[in-house]
Amino acid sequence: MAKLARLPRLERAARREPAHGRAPRLRTRYYAFLSYSHKDKELADWLHCELEKFRVPKSLAGKLTANGVVPRRLTPIFRDQHDLSAGDDLAVEIEAALAASQFLIVLCSPTAATSRWTNLEIESFKRTRPEGCVLAAVLAGEPFASDVPGREHEECFPPALRFKYDRRGHRTSKRAEPLAADFRQGAEGRRIAFLKLIAGMLGIGLDDLVQRETVRRHRQLAFVAAASLAGMAVTSTLAVTAFQARDEAREQRKQAEGLVGFMLGDLKDKLEPIGRLDALDAVGSRALAYYQHQDKADLSDEALAQRAKALTLIGEIANARGDLTGALSRYQEALASTGEAVRRYPDDPQRLFDHAQNVFWVGYIAYQRGQLGAAAARFREYEQLADRMVALAPDKKEYRLEQDYANTNLGTVLMAQHRYREAAATYGTTLGLAEALAASEPANRDYQKQVNDTLAWLADAQEASGALEESLATRERQLRLLADLERADPRDTEVQRDLMTGRRAIGRLLGSTGDVAGGLKQATAAVRIADALFRIEPENTEWLQANAAARFDLADLQLAADQVSEAAATTRSACDLARRLVGRNKDVADWVSQFRSRCFRMRSRLALVGGDYGQALDLARQSLVAARMTPKPIERGILSFWALSTGANALDAGKRRDEAAKWRKAAVQSIPKRIDLAPNEQAALAALKLRLGDRAGAEPLISTLSQMGYRHPRYLAAVREYAGRT
Repeated sequence: MAKLARLPRLERAARREPAHGRAPRLRTRYYAFLSYSHKDKELADWLHCELEKFRVPKSLAGKLTANGVVPRRLTPIFRDQHDLSAGDDLAVEIEAALAASQFLIVLCSPTAATSRWTNLEIESFKRTRPEGCVLAAVLAGEPFASDVPGREHEECFPPALRFKYDRRGHRTSKRAEPLAADFRQGAEGRRIAFLKLIAGMLGIGLDDLVQRETVRRHRQLAFVAAASLAGMAVTSTLAVTAFQARDEAREQRKQAEGLVGFMLGDLKDKLEPIGRLDALDAVGSRALAYYQHQDKADLSDEALAQRAKALTLIGEIANARGDLTGALSRYQEALASTGEAVRRYPDDPQRLFDHAQNVFWVGYIAYQRGQLGAAAARFREYEQLADRMVALAPDKKEYRLEQDYANTNLGTVLMAQHRYREAAATYGTTLGLAEALAASEPANRDYQKQVNDTLAWLADAQEASGALEESLATRERQLRLLADLERADPRDTEVQRDLMTGRRAIGRLLGSTGDVAGGLKQATAAVRIADALFRIEPENTEWLQANAAARFDLADLQLAADQVSEAAATTRSACDLARRLVGRNKDVADWVSQFRSRCFRMRSRLALVGGDYGQALDLARQSLVAARMTPKPIERGILSFWALSTGANALDAGKRRDEAAKWRKAAVQSIPKRIDLAPNEQAALAALKLRLGDRAGAEPLISTLSQMGYRHPRYLAAVREYAGRT
């Protein structure tokens, strides 16, 4: 289905919270950014912990030094805990954190010296701060060893650390001398090296810091000794200290959870249209990591809700990458959490809202696996939750939009069941609701996008039910809306994806009505957009799926225009994408069955054009095997019909007419009963009946297709060839 890829955004747009529930925008700066090779993670863990728990001596806090006012605490410290090898550039979140950090601490080792990502982080930092604020923590190897022939392997400084940068952010040939603390065994000692780093950041002398910390420690020991003699006074003092520590911990947790709320709210909403999965993954993983270090029993209801959102986001990323099992695990964990929240607060619409999102995603995994009954059950549950939200808060437009999404989700199941007329009626009702919301707030991009989504689904249902002119008009209206959205934000990848699927659908419609040249133009434009999206994020299987489908449609039009060599090249690239998708996950029904079956079928048609009837028949048999692998009974019957029809044509061309007739009869019998057939399926069935000599059975189909305006060249050629035969 052309619109299958749009389902994820139905939830993404719906998931936004009301404005008053958003966390405040981030205003704080990071005190330092910790850059390291992930092979040095053990020391990075220790250093990160020590830095964040270090308390500056009171006698130093508040003093003015060359580095500014000395703070009481060295927090927050930013560190990346994830492998960045999935892209060519630093993730958006990493660049933002570097720009917001006062100091950069680089853990230096021979591994770090060859780490491309560590070097990129140093470059990014130095381009904005050429005069310094970079500190080195030497773990192993030797600084500047690369200057000595034969010792290059000992170098521990990354290239960007060894050179100065000018005020324009360009690297110079001048050697840099970063402040370095030696953490190697047998060197300064870990504690002294640690204090040297802190002294460098605070802008004070190491001796001064060591002496003052020594004094502070002596005072602590004296206090403990005196306290042991004080008896009840100690108890009172400890109690006060405990209360103060509790209050401070609460304040720190409040600030941390505010930051997590920002990451899962405003920051995520800004990153989604960019389309980079690594940036979104970093947001979700970092937010979840915060909660994994805490006892769930101690988390507030709000913190548990934030944790569930982090799980859902990580599930979305896994889903986009084709990992259905990993995605479902995250969704189910989030579902259990939001379900418990609904049990505790059954009349809280926001709890219902949060729970509904996970209900949708669990249903969507079932949909992808071809388990339509399970998917429909979850989508109906989602609909019931949406209705309850509206009943509890009728003035909330966001909740009315949830009802719109629920109708759309149920419509997708009707489409998969070949109940196209029912689906079209459902989408017609849904469109009215979406248009009313969009009219109430014309500047609301989410409402405009929902109108776009509903138009796309309605056009698919109209096309499949034979209303070709109405479908074309709906698609043209959709493209006008998308043009407006694109002008407002040209970088929105969701809009680009919808432009791709919209142009692909128009190309298919034009080919169905006989305008093959116009169809080729639109289908080629769709593939061009698909390739541009692939370059942005090659890991997004949603985009890969739409790309493969667009190429199959283009190859079909190229064959209709007798562009055989072009059709062969397009088919090869489409089949390559299909193989790549199946390699990602064999649980997605459409990838394993529909795409593979269509690949073999297109290759069979090309072999037939080339006169290789044996290969054409062998490929048709492989198409039939793939068709029978889908768990969806209706889809299995339709795909088998196409494979058997293709094989019959190969047998016919090879003068094996008796066998061809058997294949065609089997094709007719494979079509499920009491379903709607799309125009191309009716056309193929009419041609098949004509070849079997069943003119009486073909004529009603031919008449219906004529009324639709269906004039695909392949169908018309079959009618001209066989209509006069008995």
